[in-house]
Amino acid sequence: MKMVKKDKINGDSLGTGRRKTAVARVRVRPGTGKISVNGRPLEEFFPTVQHQNQVTQTLSAVGASSSVDVSARVSGGGLTGQAGAVRLALARAMVSHNEENFQPLRDEDFLTRDSRMKERKKYGLHGARRGTQFSKR
Repeated sequence: MKMVKKDKINGDSLGTGRRKTAVARVRVRPGTGKISVNGRPLEEFFPTVQHQNQVTQTLSAVGASSSVDVSARVSGGGLTGQAGAVRLALARAMVSHNEENFQPLRDEDFLTRDSRMKERKKYGLHGARRGTQFSKR
């Protein structure tokens, strides 16, 4: 089930990740270890250390922290969802970059999609599951 996605023009490795309502598209190319998210440095886009670590632990799991440049485009959701989406997209892009990265990323659960999303509102209900208020008279 190893999907390899490469850019047809310059050969960059691509990956798409989703979490809650956030969607991230990541591009990985050989480089010096720069990470940019929506055109801004990682530390500026994700100010909390927890979110920064969530993104960078994928690179440290395969030992590529200083050998690749990462460019991510992320939209939708909040910061936590966006960080999770970038993490999955980066893991998928690293598998496209080098097939040997699959097993270490799989073992540490970086390639598993977190399927928890908000349940949709249903017709005739006040929310996803809340029904109408009971009226005695």
